[in-house]
Amino acid sequence: MSETKTEFHQRVITDAGAAVRGLTVAIGERMGLYRALHGAGEVTIGEFAKLADLQEMYAREWLHAQVSADYVSHDPAGDTYWLSETQAAVLGDPQSTTYAATFFTALKALYATEDLLVEAYRKGGGVGWADHHASLDAGMGAYFVPGYRANLVSKWIPALEGMAELLAEGGKVADIGCGPGYATLMIAEAFPNATVHGYDYSEEAIAQARRNAEEAGMADRVVFEVAPAEGYPGEDYDLITFFNVVHDLGDPETAAREVLRALAPNGTWMIVEPNAHEAVQDNTSPAGRLFMSLSAVMCLPVAAAQEGPYALGNHSGEPALRAIAEKAGFTRWRRATDSAVSAVYEARP
Repeated sequence: MSETKTEFHQRVITDAGAAVRGLTVAIGERMGLYRALHGAGEVTIGEFAKLADLQEMYAREWLHAQVSADYVSHDPAGDTYWLSETQAAVLGDPQSTTYAATFFTALKALYATEDLLVEAYRKGGGVGWADHHASLDAGMGAYFVPGYRANLVSKWIPALEGMAELLAEGGKVADIGCGPGYATLMIAEAFPNATVHGYDYSEEAIAQARRNAEEAGMADRVVFEVAPAEGYPGEDYDLITFFNVVHDLGDPETAAREVLRALAPNGTWMIVEPNAHEAVQDNTSPAGRLFMSLSAVMCLPVAAAQEGPYALGNHSGEPALRAIAEKAGFTRWRRATDSAVSAVYEARP
């Protein structure tokens, strides 16, 4: 460490400020405050309070918190506030490929498990997904949407051998650990001739997925059912997808054998995992730091709660993932493509 004690202290205080600010971002996302600012031009505190239907004293304090972090722009002369194009792309425009505000709504669920984590850290075991507030399903699911929107249909599926052409003609897809169904619905929308199923062991996630399907007008085309990765209905799937699922499983080998059972003879298992590194010293990018923290408080504890033979964490690395697939009976493996956040693997029988 090359920092002085003072420099390190200030960095920790900066992180403390970010930890508290995260709550203001979650409030802003839940109440539509950034979206209200987006496109509104420069507004005063009073105008913003009316625009966002807020008590003026809270509008003032929320705006001040955002300005202190440079999340909202401010003109001191006129005491007006607005989102710059850059700020809007990350916090105010849900259609942007860099939109990140939704992540912060999961903090409610993560911070609430602190006592359970302390007990697990001391005594062993884990903290199951169902031990979290429903905001974890919604927040974590929505956080990945911009990345999926930017990559899933245009880059990731075409990177799988012959898959885009097959799904365009028809095909059968199962999305395992589908969460609120965002990726599932993107596949169904892009490939209307395909038959698409989504499975998740979380009843809350499936309830959210069904609501999302209704809102998207695809409830009659996409079937969402409660089922674990170790056993779900159907067979002869041309494509089975796991989006950030393998590392959350206590027994990924059994899940991999279930994929092998359910796949068509020449089907594809698409595994999307964090683009993190097995060597801890290589995970110092902003995304890497986020992954490491999530692994310590969510990913590894969720897997450990299942009391299986594995608790990988989200940065076990490609060799560990490939070994799981090969132990299950897969004979072909390759890293199909990647992005700054995600690595996409293709496994075949």
